[in-house]
Amino acid sequence: MTDLNLTVERTIMAAQADVFNAWLDPDMLRKFMMPTAGMSVPKASNDPKEGGRFEITMLAGGDEIPLAGTYREISPHDRIVFTWESPYSVEDSTVTLTFAPADRGTHVTLTHVRFKDAEARDNHKGGWSGILATLDATLAA
Repeated sequence: MTDLNLTVERTIMAAQADVFNAWLDPDMLRKFMMPTAGMSVPKASNDPKEGGRFEITMLAGGDEIPLAGTYREISPHDRIVFTWESPYSVEDSTVTLTFAPADRGTHVTLTHVRFKDAEARDNHKGGWSGILATLDATLAA
């Protein structure tokens, strides 16, 4: 079932450069990479260049969820593509973010490809939706 994919879209009320840069800034990643309420991100680090890596640790209750990936493409301020490595992902799972001007903000389209099953895809769809909502709230603050 690795051909499964998802797309989540949201218009974020912030400048395109700010939305794009948030995805490459470890301090910002710690503020918004939370798929559900009650989670936190105690650790985030990255090397924001093509071929560079990122590592994020999400904390849900007492459980740490390690996430990592490699940046495949960084095209300021339009597109970021990275692999997605988590306990719930399959090999070559990839996320593509595109950023486009929108009325009073930036339209973000997130496409995630390759899941082990429909349940994993559906869980990620909810998670990415939550992350985009948190990013919107973080940038509005």
